[in-house]
Amino acid sequence: MTTRRQLMQGAAASMLGLAHLPNFAQTRLENLRIIVGFPPGGTTDAFARRISEKLRGTYANNVIVDNKPGAGGQIGVTTLKSAAADGAHILYSPASMLTIYPHSYSRLSYAQSDVAPLGIGHSTDHAFVVGPAVPDSVKNIKDFVEWAKANPGKASIGNPAAGSMPHLLAGRLAMLGGFQITNVPFAGSGPAIPQVMGGQLAGMSSPLGDWVQHHKSGRIRILATSGPDRAVFTPDVPTYREQGFGELLVREWFGFFAPAGVSEAVKQNLNAALRLAMNQQDVRDFVTPLAANLEASTTAEHTRRLTEDSEMARRLVTALGFKADS
Repeated sequence: MTTRRQLMQGAAASMLGLAHLPNFAQTRLENLRIIVGFPPGGTTDAFARRISEKLRGTYANNVIVDNKPGAGGQIGVTTLKSAAADGAHILYSPASMLTIYPHSYSRLSYAQSDVAPLGIGHSTDHAFVVGPAVPDSVKNIKDFVEWAKANPGKASIGNPAAGSMPHLLAGRLAMLGGFQITNVPFAGSGPAIPQVMGGQLAGMSSPLGDWVQHHKSGRIRILATSGPDRAVFTPDVPTYREQGFGELLVREWFGFFAPAGVSEAVKQNLNAALRLAMNQQDVRDFVTPLAANLEASTTAEHTRRLTEDSEMARRLVTALGFKADS
């Protein structure tokens, strides 16, 4: 998790960078499009829309969020690949589309080399959630494993995209726990949340921010989170690791990308604008209900994380023997 010291260092770095910011009044674009590969309603879309408000009138006169849901987030990446590398088209996406998918799909309409990392926006733990379809007596992962084993066919678990990290976490949990689940992929978290709360699905694996308020209201129960320690947003919820599933340790980042071929000057200009937007207090206040950690990284840091997490994803996919298009 991002520590207070890291936040202070990030803020200091951002403030230092202000002295070198381009004059946005002189370089301002007429239009900027932020592509999101999921429908409205999830954390990816919500964060992109908040940042769009900050970029409007500074980096560009007009900023729109262009939702391109489908194929587990792939359509968003493909849309960016086809866009002009002019600084007027960027993507905001979970890491999975560019770290996991190249290893789990035998055929993709894009490659990691088709995008240019601009900076990480936020990161989040994933949650394993159950709703009213699961008895109130199920309080933790051990209880869920026992219930799933005793009720074959009832453990239907949604996820925001086939082959995404939440999907793999749920599948690996079932493998480690020795029980069967039915994975139900959606085009983002938004369409699935009502089905969990309405009892049509037993539960879901998805970003923590999808569920914090519903957990506090008692409408659903978060049984586990995927971080290295308990999330500050849900201190009553133990991690997978605390409950004997130490392999399920993930804190997923969400990043901004430009089309490959964008100039270094445009990349740095965009990174500066994005970090300036994220350094504002009201943006920090905004992410709290999303159960997110602001990162506001440099392009170099984003590139390093992309490389490291791609290798981690390769190992996970290999261990699971998972193929998304099999």
